[in-house]
Amino acid sequence: MGALSVIGLVLAVGGCAEGNMGQSNHNKDFNELTPEEEYVILQKGTERPFTGRWLGNKEAGTYICRQCNAPLYRSSDKFDSGCGWPSFDDGIPGAVKRLPDPDGRRTEIVCAKCDGHLGHVFEGEGFTDKDTRHCVNSISMDFVPASEEVTTQTAIFASGCFWGTEYFLRRADGVVSTEAGYTGGHTENPTYKEVCTGKTGHAEAVRVVFDPAKTDFRTLARLFFETHDPTQVDRQGPDIGDQYRSGIFYLDESQKKIAGELIETLREKGIEVATEVTPADRFWAAESYHQDYYNKTGGTPYCHGYRPLF
Repeated sequence: MGALSVIGLVLAVGGCAEGNMGQSNHNKDFNELTPEEEYVILQKGTERPFTGRWLGNKEAGTYICRQCNAPLYRSSDKFDSGCGWPSFDDGIPGAVKRLPDPDGRRTEIVCAKCDGHLGHVFEGEGFTDKDTRHCVNSISMDFVPASEEVTTQTAIFASGCFWGTEYFLRRADGVVSTEAGYTGGHTENPTYKEVCTGKTGHAEAVRVVFDPAKTDFRTLARLFFETHDPTQVDRQGPDIGDQYRSGIFYLDESQKKIAGELIETLREKGIEVATEVTPADRFWAAESYHQDYYNKTGGTPYCHGYRPLF
C-alpha cells in the first residue's frame, strides 16, 4: 500500500553469494511490534476499515515503516479515497515493493527495506491524475511531522561485496539508514543475476542516508576507503568482475572535490588507488534478501575489513 522518500549515501560495492533470507522481527535494528502489529506486518493481515489512526490525518510530514522506520510516503501524495484505509497515489522512489498476492488477483505492497506488509496497490480507478491507489494499513506505519523531520544527505561509493560495505557503513555514527543496490550501469531495473553476468555495467551499491549534523561525506568516504582495498581493479578479494569495482559516484562538486583530495592523500602515501570518481547515476534497490545481510545472518564480511589509512 505505500512508499516514502529519503536522501541517502550510496556506496557501490560487490555482491556475494545469493540466498533468500527469511523475515524476522528479532532483528536488533527493528522496532518491537505488538501482537496486533505482528498480525498485519508479519502475517499479512488487514486492520478493520475506518479504524486506523492515520486515515484522517492531514498534517504535513512523512509516513515511515512501523517496523524499520524507513520512509514510505509523503503527506503530499495522500488523498481521501473513501475506502476506509489511508490512500496514496505515489510512494517515495524505491521505498515500496510490489509482489503478486497469494489470492492471484491483487498486488501486495511491502516495505522495500524490511519486507513488512503494508497493504495492496490498485490502478485504473481514476481517483487522481496518477491513477494509482496505495491502500495502506495505518498500523503498518508511523508518522513524522514536517516540523520534526531530520534533513539528510546522499552520496554514492563502490567497494566490492555490498554485504560487507553495508556492514561497516550502517554502524557509523550519524548514519540513518542503508540500502544495498546497483548503480552506474545501462540496464533498467537490473536483477542480481543480471548484474552478476557483468553485462549490465552496474556496480553493486549501498545507499546510506546520513544526518549532516552528526557526520559528513568526508568521514564516510574515509571509512569507505578504510574498509576495502581501493588498489584492486574490477574485483574485491575473491569477487571478480566490473560489478565489484571500486568507485565514488558523486552527487555534487563538493563530493567530487573531497573524493579527489582523499585519493591524492592516499597516493602520496604510496597507495596506488584505482577507485573511479564519476557522476552519480540512477540507483536501483537490490532484492530484499541482500538488505542488511550480515545482520540477518549473524555473519561477518569475508572480503571487507577495517584498517586505518589516514
